[in-house]
Amino acid sequence: MKKEENSPYKIESLTDAHRAFGLPKPLHPLVSLINGPHSQVEGVRFPPYHVLGFYKISYKPKLSGKLKYGQHHYDFDEGGLLFASPGQLIGNNDNDASVCSAYTLLIHPDFFLGYPLAKTIKQYGFFSYSTHETLHLSEEEKGNIIGIFKMIDHELHSRIDDSSQAVIIAQIELLLNYANRYYKRQFITRKAVNSDLLQKLEDVIEAYFTDELSLNQGLPTVHYLAEQVNLSPSYLSDMLRSLIGQNAQQYVHDKLIEKAKEILSTTNLSVSEVAYALGFEHSQSFSKLFKTKTHLSPLAFRRSFN
Repeated sequence: MKKEENSPYKIESLTDAHRAFGLPKPLHPLVSLINGPHSQVEGVRFPPYHVLGFYKISYKPKLSGKLKYGQHHYDFDEGGLLFASPGQLIGNNDNDASVCSAYTLLIHPDFFLGYPLAKTIKQYGFFSYSTHETLHLSEEEKGNIIGIFKMIDHELHSRIDDSSQAVIIAQIELLLNYANRYYKRQFITRKAVNSDLLQKLEDVIEAYFTDELSLNQGLPTVHYLAEQVNLSPSYLSDMLRSLIGQNAQQYVHDKLIEKAKEILSTTNLSVSEVAYALGFEHSQSFSKLFKTKTHLSPLAFRRSFN
């Protein structure tokens, strides 16, 4: 049966990926490091979007231009890391997206079976970041990351023994922990940009209630906020956690409580009417959240305020 032209191109195995790029079979069926630029084999054309059956970590020495938030640019220009997880839909409208990669690490989930990383790898939120949320590296950071890639490459080309898998997994985990540290650095070094972003989030939340979107769309969601500031939900959550110690859902809840306090203290609306105005389907859910956050019921807060 012929695939629909616009359906995502599925690359199930590392062997399939190597074949698509005209490369020899991988040295190991479950982990591969492609060292150097690579492009699709002549005559093979991927649709604009594709889905992988494995993890992918790419280092690009030169990104396509300075990436921006508003009028601000990223701080580092020493290339960057991009991450993708199995089953993730990846946009690939840019035909040179793979060509400019210097290192591409592919890992099938089965490679981690029997090791703690099989579970803990899901805790690294950057696997679900968008392409424009690339991890940008300083010169020193680039050296550390490339050093790990080289160690993995050396291990894959060495004699395979009963320690090979454990050694490679340890190096992958080191790479992920460095990436986690560097993303936190990226949130901090882009403090001015992120401050602008926090203000924009405030404006988005305020407009949501001012325009009474809550009456038709219900409670503001993390996905809605992320769309308004052109970020993925996971990147937004991790950025907020780094900046203010809250994830995006906690941030939304705090803003709901702030708005609820404002309405309770300045109007005579009933608790049910306040809940409805904020987008809650049931007033009991509103009262429960309010008490969890303030240790007072909405009516008790109104009485204490008055």
